[in-house]
Amino acid sequence: MPIAFVIALAASLGIHAAALFGTDVEVFGGADEPAPLRAELQPPPLAAPKAAEKPADAKPRPKAVKPALLTAGQPSPDAKAVPTVPETAPPPTEAPVKVAPAQPPAKPLLPAKGSIRFAIFYGTQGFQVGRAEHTWEFTEDGRYHLSGMTRTSGLAALIKPLVFETESHGRLVAGGLQPEQYRTRKNGKDANENADFDWSSGEVRLSRSGTTQAISIGAQDILSLNYQLGYLRQPEAGANVGVVTGKKYDRFALDSLGEEELDTPAGHFRTLHLRAMGDTVTEIWIALDRHRLPVKIRYTDKKGDIFEQVATELE
Repeated sequence: MPIAFVIALAASLGIHAAALFGTDVEVFGGADEPAPLRAELQPPPLAAPKAAEKPADAKPRPKAVKPALLTAGQPSPDAKAVPTVPETAPPPTEAPVKVAPAQPPAKPLLPAKGSIRFAIFYGTQGFQVGRAEHTWEFTEDGRYHLSGMTRTSGLAALIKPLVFETESHGRLVAGGLQPEQYRTRKNGKDANENADFDWSSGEVRLSRSGTTQAISIGAQDILSLNYQLGYLRQPEAGANVGVVTGKKYDRFALDSLGEEELDTPAGHFRTLHLRAMGDTVTEIWIALDRHRLPVKIRYTDKKGDIFEQVATELE
């Protein structure tokens, strides 16, 4: 194989490799999107009455003498009648955002601790370009902690070594995972693609753009979404889920493509194949007999390049 081809291939893998399960997190780097502009419509301020301009040759008027005492509510005898101006009605307000009611903690469907390891492949030829690992922990007080780590390997690591880490913290409630914080790091440094959830107001603040957006009940971050699938009532009928990536909040329709038998290095699984389509396509196979854990994830970017994660170990 010519050395020039090897270098070109490695560079391509290093530059174009894409995310874990998500349409916005580019694991191996890429051009940043410009921060979105946010505009708010507000009622115009009431104009202050304009003072009458004095003619240049006008003589100053003598000052009015105030009466010694006025009864409350009685106008001054020298005052001219001023028509009463009705108060401006307040502008109509938008419908309040529906917020999530306080929910008691729930028991996890997963074991208290566990992990999944993946191999990441690029293209139809299946070149391995990286590895990933997800870990989870549920505590007795109803909280959860998820972490994900993806790193380049092989030729991709030689051209562009990269470690991308994500964390999700929150509560476990009757409806599933309720994230409170989502954090990212790139090569050990803050990647500034973080999110803070405020369920009392139904909003999320994104550190990258500095904006605050309204979210729907049940919204997930890009990491917790993988484990929220176990709480879907009827995943075989599809679902509509709000997702917060490190850059924006959006809603995704998950279509069900039916059950499939799947062989992976981690074992043989009876899976349900789900797909979310848009500018990019994300497919995920969840193991129906193993807590609906994700055992295969396929991401097709806007250019048609395919990246696939396959489970190699399940603990």
